Amino acid sequence: MVETKELMEEAVKFHGHTCPGLALGVLVSKYILEHGHDFSIDEELVAVVENDNCSVDALQALLGTTFGKGNLIYRDYGKNNYTFYNRDKKKAVKISLKGEPYSHEEYTREERLKMLLESDPNEIFNIKEVAFDPPEHAKIHESIICDECGDPTMSTRVREFKGMQICIPCYQKLTKN
Repeated sequence: MVETKELMEEAVKFHGHTCPGLALGVLVSKYILEHGHDFSIDEELVAVVENDNCSVDALQALLGTTFGKGNLIYRDYGKNNYTFYNRDKKKAVKISLKGEPYSHEEYTREERLKMLLESDPNEIFNIKEVAFDPPEHAKIHESIICDECGDPTMSTRVREFKGMQICIPCYQKLTKN
């Protein structure tokens, strides 16, 4: 069994401080680590997260899911939902928060943090296997030099404007008026 305290210490090194949001991510990571036979930790593990809060830093630090490797996908839904896909084993699991455990109104931050870290993930999350429908593998695209600012820009992010190939910020600036 993976020790929650050790995971939290490792996550704090990455994140910079202790907080309840990070603790949620530690518990999610703990579940995945304890089910390593289904979800080995490498590029075949893909995490789809539905928030950009502190919890995601724990996933990056403890599971190795990162934007750079293309195995961390962010969907801006504002939910504490995390779906993990193992491409090799063709398995998927969704972990979603049950309500708001240990409410901000009832407990201090320290009390909430302590209670979260002592929780079994099954107590505060809905955990269920889901259909294996992973996101596509990350693609590497050529870079095109923006005709306006000169920055190399991924070809899929270049916009055409008055015969020029330009990056999104330059396009937004030129079409603002």
